Order: sequence, then C-alpha cells, then structure tokens
Amino acid sequence: MLIYYVIIGVIALFSWLVSNRLQQKFDYYSKVYLRNGMSGAEIAQKMLQDHGIYDVKVISTPGRLTDHYNPIDKTVNLSETVYNQRNAAAAAVAAHECGHAVQHAQAYSWLTLRSKLVPVVSVSSNLSQWLILGGLILGAGAKMGFGYYLAVLGVILFAVTTAFAFITLPVEYDASGRALAWLKDKNMLSQEEYKGAEDSLKWAARTYVVAALGSLAQLLYWAYRLLGSNRD
Repeated sequence: MLIYYVIIGVIALFSWLVSNRLQQKFDYYSKVYLRNGMSGAEIAQKMLQDHGIYDVKVISTPGRLTDHYNPIDKTVNLSETVYNQRNAAAAAVAAHECGHAVQHAQAYSWLTLRSKLVPVVSVSSNLSQWLILGGLILGAGAKMGFGYYLAVLGVILFAVTTAFAFITLPVEYDASGRALAWLKDKNMLSQEEYKGAEDSLKWAARTYVVAALGSLAQLLYWAYRLLGSNRD
C-alpha cells in the first residue's frame, strides 16, 4: 500500500513538473516570431490544403491550450492565441491539430479505434470509481456477493479508461510527427523556429504519457484493493 502512494506521489509530482515546463516552453516559443508572418490559422489552412483536405474548417475557440480536432463536425479548433498569433508555438499547435485531421482523412487505425471508444469512455470515466467505491462499501470482500460484482464492474470500466489513455499516445505522437514532417518538408519555418515547434510538441506529448501512467497506477490500486479484500 505504501508503495502505491509513493508511486502516485511521484507521478503527481512529475505531472506538475511536466505541465509547468510545458507552460514555460509555450510562453518562451510564443516570443519566437515567424519570419513568414503566418498566423496559426493560416498555417492550419495551408497544411490542410497541402494534404488535399477541403472539408475541414479551422475555427477559433476560447481559452488557452484548448486546441483540438473534432472528427464529428470536422473542425480544427484553435485557441484564440494560437489562431491569431504568428510564432513558433502557434505554428506547432496548429500543425499538430491538423495532423489529427490528416489522420482522420487517411483512416489512421489508432485514431479510428480511439474515436470508437469515446462514447464508452465518456460513461466509464464518470461511473467506474463510483461503482468501485460502492462495491467496497457494500462488502466486496464477501466472495461472489453483490458488492464484489459491483466493484469488478467498476474496475473493468476503469480498465477501459486506462486503455483509452494508452491508445491516445500513438495518436498524439503520430500527429506531432506528421506536423513536424510537413513543417520541415514545406520549409515553413526557419531552423530556430522549427526547433521551437519541435520542443513544444515534445513537452505537450509528455503530458499524455504522465496521464496514462497515472491511470494505470490507479487501475492497479483498485484491482489490488478488490483482490486483497476478497482474499481476507
């Protein structure tokens, strides 16, 4: 049990460090202005056009680091700063989100699988821990009792959420790879600007790694609690 809390503490600390470092990186590279003078929105539009994608809209969305691609309505949603600004950080984020649009257009297998799991995860992420806690309260230690089955169902749903977190990793890394390849092949950025975009995406990807590891640690904890109580 002590080992679990140590692991969770380490992951929480690492998550804070990575998130903090990501903010610093984006603040720094937001001051590296593009020589081509293109905004994030213009970068996104050009990347889509270069890949023959004309049915995806690039729109502005409120907030900071709220950028995402929506495969349902085919929109690249860029935060206001990314949409309007003309710097290495904005170029990196805009190209990354368009990388998801390219994945969608080319039926990238990991994105397809992830999209299919979204409805399930939207339910399991909210319900799983309540089922586990409810099962433990109702006496999951009683072999084959109602509480036990309730907790098992909760653990299974939580496992789906954890699987989703790990499936997200290749999706995010591939989108960044597509973005950087396009930025380089089309000579969109200078060498300094490209290094800034690459560094920004590297730290953004690490936030997903930390989230996946945290979800796995929590899943193992609940499984241990359930199996341990059932042995008592």
